[in-house]
Amino acid sequence: MTTTCEDNNLNNADSETFSISNYRRDSSHCFYQNRVIQPLLTDLYQITMAYAYWKSGKTHDVAVFDLFFRNNPFHGEFTIFAGLEECLKFLKNFHYSAGDINYLKTVLPDGIEEEFFEYLGKLTAKDVTVSALDEGSVAFPRVPLIKLEGPLIIVQLLETTLLTLVNYASLMATNAARYRIVAGPVVKLLEFGLRRAQGPDGGLSSSKYAYIGGFDGTSNVLAGKLFNIPVKGTHAHAYITSFSGFDELTNKELPHNHSGITADLLELSIEHRKNLANVLHISTAESNDGELAAMVSFAIAFPNGFMALVDTYDVKRSGLLNFCSVALALNDQGYRPVGIRIDSGDLAYLSCLARQCFVKIAEHYDLPWFAELTIVASNDINEETILSLNEQGHKIDCFGIGTHLVTCQKQPALGCVYKLVEINNQPRIKLSQDVDKVTMPGKKTAFRLYGTEGWAVIDILQKDDEEPPQVGKKVLCRHPFHESKRAFVTPARVETLYKVWWKDGAIRQPMPTLEDVRNRVQESLQTLRHDHLRHLNPTPYKVAVSDNLYNFLHDLWLQNQPIGELS
Repeated sequence: MTTTCEDNNLNNADSETFSISNYRRDSSHCFYQNRVIQPLLTDLYQITMAYAYWKSGKTHDVAVFDLFFRNNPFHGEFTIFAGLEECLKFLKNFHYSAGDINYLKTVLPDGIEEEFFEYLGKLTAKDVTVSALDEGSVAFPRVPLIKLEGPLIIVQLLETTLLTLVNYASLMATNAARYRIVAGPVVKLLEFGLRRAQGPDGGLSSSKYAYIGGFDGTSNVLAGKLFNIPVKGTHAHAYITSFSGFDELTNKELPHNHSGITADLLELSIEHRKNLANVLHISTAESNDGELAAMVSFAIAFPNGFMALVDTYDVKRSGLLNFCSVALALNDQGYRPVGIRIDSGDLAYLSCLARQCFVKIAEHYDLPWFAELTIVASNDINEETILSLNEQGHKIDCFGIGTHLVTCQKQPALGCVYKLVEINNQPRIKLSQDVDKVTMPGKKTAFRLYGTEGWAVIDILQKDDEEPPQVGKKVLCRHPFHESKRAFVTPARVETLYKVWWKDGAIRQPMPTLEDVRNRVQESLQTLRHDHLRHLNPTPYKVAVSDNLYNFLHDLWLQNQPIGELS
């Protein structure tokens, strides 16, 4: 059934009425929005700062903030930017309801003027301008993912919510992209992580951003409905173990797919099992009758989509024999089975064994398609597992991946930060003894420079008022903190990284679909050399500043750095 925007049209309501599972569609773009994403999804100190700003007369101050990260995740050398769509929907709907204001009065200290709450109640994001990378773009440390300019109080209040929308989305999309790289372009990847995700909202987000990052589908039914992601799944071991023998089958008949003539699928399967035992040199005495009964039952329920779990008892001695018997019985009735799933054991060995069985049966019965039956593997799979299976020559067509994917176990947070870089046209810098935490002051723009072979060579940050790099003209690229690290680059192509996405209270670019963003990820990754993408010891991608920005940064640094005194 097709779901229309009208099916889920919910009126704006006070925040106290929302439910974590309650999503609504944005009427202008027909995209689902999580109603949890609202102004109160923030840290209390944002609101206390807003009051202090207001009390200090800073209501007309104009500020510029950069949202960026300092290090790529997972010991890699790239990050996928995601979450922009949710940020824009948040900006569009930003408003403190009467219920929000009443609640804030109970948690803020006594003595706060009523005028401040009236001020909060009128705030919107209409005076904020947002520039950002395209969602799905490959990104690198220190290059802002999002730049915001607008009234100080409102852009300060946006901080926590924007960070939570970008941090996990980008981390998850990056993790998924890494799995796609190690699995290769042909093998299918399915996200099976809902039951292990950090709550229902984490489960939905992981399904969405795994798909963006390169996965082919999800087991999450609600994510399929909300985001139009392909939904995949078979059955659990419980279905197999719920049958103990043939007498539990109340329905054994299956009509032929074309003639409609019914046949006893159990009898056909038992007969095929006897014959296959000789073909595969397996004794039927070791095969489990309850397992066969369960598979027959499932095949009758889903004759056009029969995929069975074969490791409930023993893959080699029972599961494969029983599956192939039912598969041939389905063939007798004009149907083609899909394949098997292996959820435990030596996945490389068992997948090769299964493929050998399928090939042998295909040749014996002259059924070429049988050799191509799908083999799905699950069982706590991570990047290293796939790399090891690749080395062992596995025959797996599809991986179902859950825990390690959705929880990002290798690195649970990206670490995006949100820093003030200018106020009232005056640059601001944050200093630190840790040089990596020194911020880049002022309004900036960024460009990606490409070499003659088509690869991205370097990203360069410039002051906003500088002339952009030109194709064929030498550009001095400097490390922001190391004076001696510098190089000339003559770009064969120059890409402007930022677009204005939000201005004057409206979205200013056509909103890409989820498929568009998904394609953008793969296109963006293809601009990087393979050594930047490899799993072990990837080559760092260079991010530089212009000579002008370098000098500006260090002059401001010296102006703000206290001079020590020795005694």
